[in-house]
Amino acid sequence: MDTDPIRFDTKIAVLLREDLEPWQRLNVTAFLVSGLGSRLPELVGEPYEDADGVAYLPMFRQPVLVFEGTKETLKAAHAKALTRALPRAVFTADLFGTGNDRDNRAAVRAVPTADLDVVGLAVHGPRNAVDKVLKGARMHP
Repeated sequence: MDTDPIRFDTKIAVLLREDLEPWQRLNVTAFLVSGLGSRLPELVGEPYEDADGVAYLPMFRQPVLVFEGTKETLKAAHAKALTRALPRAVFTADLFGTGNDRDNRAAVRAVPTADLDVVGLAVHGPRNAVDKVLKGARMHP
């Protein structure tokens, strides 16, 4: 049995705007990571099973690190993620006022990239590239 620690050369990170309410932080994080998992199936591991044989859905194979930052930090991180062409998911302030997927996508589509009011961003990529995107952010407490 292999007991060596597993090391990852990539990073999954979520960056949240620091002024979000606790329920918003949880909601935004859940939405954002679902986007990464759907687009990057290699991030998802094998299904789980307990000792009684009850099956559970698979989850990410590596940790998701959650960070927070100012509105300016989010804007800069969004621009860097685009420049580096990293896989990303975005959550804008407008999405708090919609109630379904179709309206969510329409709300993002209605705003030019530079004007998006980004409150959450998820990125995946090489550790150093993700670290550069997150510059100025701090680990979520």
